[in-house]
Formats: sequence, C-alpha cells, structure tokens
Amino acid sequence: MIAFLVSAINICMVFLYGCIGETITEKSGHLNLGIPGIMCMGTLGGAFGVQIYMNSLSDPQNASFILLLLCALAMSMIVAAIGGLIYAFLTVTLRSNQNITGLALTTFGAGVTDFFMTTIDKSRFAVASKLIKTSLVDAIPALKNLGWFADIFLSHGILVYIAIALAIVVAWFMRKTRVGLNLRAIGESPATADAAGLNVSAYKYSAVLIGAAIAGIGGLFYVMDSSAGSWENSSTISAFGWLAIALVIFAIWRTDFAILGSFIFGLLYVFNSYSSLFGITTSLAGRELLKLLPYVVTLIVLIVTSIVGKKETQPPSSLGLNYFREDR
Repeated sequence: MIAFLVSAINICMVFLYGCIGETITEKSGHLNLGIPGIMCMGTLGGAFGVQIYMNSLSDPQNASFILLLLCALAMSMIVAAIGGLIYAFLTVTLRSNQNITGLALTTFGAGVTDFFMTTIDKSRFAVASKLIKTSLVDAIPALKNLGWFADIFLSHGILVYIAIALAIVVAWFMRKTRVGLNLRAIGESPATADAAGLNVSAYKYSAVLIGAAIAGIGGLFYVMDSSAGSWENSSTISAFGWLAIALVIFAIWRTDFAILGSFIFGLLYVFNSYSSLFGITTSLAGRELLKLLPYVVTLIVLIVTSIVGKKETQPPSSLGLNYFREDR
C-alpha cells in the first residue's frame, strides 16, 4: 500500500505542474490546449540544461545538486516559455483561434522535442536524476525512524515540495493580491478591465508566459524524477499534458484544490499497476481501460458543476474568446 501511495505522489506532480500553469493562463481568459506540447518543450529544455551542466564537469560524480537543479529548471522554463510566447503572439496579438493554435502547438512541441532529444547524450541522465531526486530521508538519514510517514511523505525530491508550495502561493496570489484580482477581472471581462485602465495585452502575455514556464517544469519532473532519467518519446508526456488540462476543470480553476485533485488523478492513473492489492485482476485491455478513470471523473465533475451553476465553480467568462478592443 505504501508503494501505491508513493507511486501516486511521484506521478501526480507532473499533473500538478501542468495544472498550475494552465490555471494561470485560463484565468486570463485564454484556453491553452498547447500545454501538452509545452510540457514536452520543458522536457527538452531541462534535458539541454542537464547536458550543458554535466558536460562541463570532468567527473559527473562531482556534480552539485543546487547548480544542476538550477540549470535544469532555468532551461526547462525558458524553452517552455518560448512555446508560451508563440501561443501568446498568435492568440493575443494576431487573435487567431485559441483552440486551433493550442492543438497546433501541441503537435509542434511534441515533434520538436522528439527530434532534438535524439541529439542529446542521455548517458548521464541517470546520474543527474539520482541527484535531483535526493530526498529529505536521503539528506537526513535519522528521518527514517519516522517509519511509514517518512516513506510516504519524506522520500521525494525537492521538486515535489516546490510544486505543492507553488500551488498554494498561486492560489493565494489569485485571491488576495491586486495583480491576481486584476488578472481574474480580465478573464471575466477584458472590455471592462480595459475601460478601468488595465493593460489587457500585458496581463495576458504575462499569464501565458508564466503559465507555460511552470507547466514546462512538469515535463522536466517526469524525466528527471518520475522515470529516473529514462526517455523514449513524447507520447507519455503529451498524455500527461491532457490530464493536466482535465485537472484544471476537476479542481474548478483553483490551484490549492489541484493539490488533492492531482493526488486523486495519480491514484487513478497508477491504480492499474496495483489493482491486485485490492483483489482486482484484469487483462491487459482492462488495465489500459483503467487509465481512462481520471477522464471519466473529470466528466462527472464537469457535469455536476454545470448543474450546480455556482459562479465560483465556473470557468472565466471570457475563456477561449479573443478580445477585440475596437468592439469595446
């Protein structure tokens, strides 16, 4: 059972990073369906960062945890933000269709990542992953005395705790700060916000770029933490990107709710590998079918929130709609 919970936590943070990034973007009124591609680009950037740092060392075993993490994070966020900049330019400046632009960006991001990942030396990924995954228990062996609590909650790398802290900070920022409230106002009615003197385009650009940068960390986390430095292709990360978008709906556009929501998604996602713990035996087809559970749960939540109809459970009013200032 402990292994089941640990696996769920390890995988759910990929969803959480993507969800945080997409939530910030959607609060500005933009539906970015390019998040799966942006997460792939985050993976690519992180891989470049790891390679640049590791190749600068004569002996990989002398790598610094802090420098490696900072280099990987910086490159991951920069490359992912470039994907966000492409989306923002097309949808904010050129006002192209958000859905089509997002889908095109997903295809572009996955293709670019698959191509350039073939040029990267992955031989040192395992060493880098082991360093990035250094947990509190590894750093402070005495914590092992806490037993199951340490196994479940203290056996993860720093990126897990950064994701949780980020979700809480973003939720507070959106509800308690002037900038956050301005962003939400733009997502509800950009024309009204514009009339009040807010720079709508600047807010939208900022939200899309910051959201993309954060979502990109999810791709880095998957390769360097969840999969221990292994890489095959972008299909898995793309699938996680779609789950991250679904999680935004499941968490009713609140990143603090997304912490629990991502854990539930993680449990549902890895359930097929641990179904025998609950006395459930399934065929290969049945295990693949179980992977649909997060999507089914999201549909149920979407139906329930639509029926209830409370404002706080609904998406921003202008979500997916381009703002034409001349129509104001």
